[in-house]
Amino acid sequence: MKAWYTTNSEYLYKTPFGNLRKDKCKLPNGITIEDYYVNEYVDWVNAVVLTKDNQIVLVEQYRHGGQGFYLEIPAGKKEEGETDEEGILREIQEETGYTSMEKPILLGEFMVNPATQNNKIKTFLLTNAYKSVEQHLDETEEIEVKLIGFEKFGHLIRNQEIQTQLFTASAYYMAKAVLDKR
Repeated sequence: MKAWYTTNSEYLYKTPFGNLRKDKCKLPNGITIEDYYVNEYVDWVNAVVLTKDNQIVLVEQYRHGGQGFYLEIPAGKKEEGETDEEGILREIQEETGYTSMEKPILLGEFMVNPATQNNKIKTFLLTNAYKSVEQHLDETEEIEVKLIGFEKFGHLIRNQEIQTQLFTASAYYMAKAVLDKR
């Protein structure tokens, strides 16, 4: 198996949120794809945050693309110069007001959608979290913090009783696998 060769590349637009790039690609079998579109986004981080009494700290917010309200784990992009751990701890505190004296545990690093996107997500587990400050939201954010028992949240996912996104569901199951081994 061989990689594709990019013979030409141009940006259709660039924004602070992300870019759209159009590539011309030559495949190993000689076929050329004239217009292959790649969405460029920055990498981001997310975390399953558990309190001392095994409650998962979630954020509920409106997601315009999905035209609804979604219950999710805290997430966001790193700021310039931050490590992944610093970025997720900042995002958790800004979105929820929670923190922990424990170090975040890396659950995994994954490509978001390598067919059309170039970014990765790193997923963490943060245990023994507690409320330390009030939320510090961006002017475009309206987030409600929800606490749900960890096992109950798994039930809600399995029975499709909540609206959530794939990253929250997969992070839950990765965290559950780690916690079940403890």
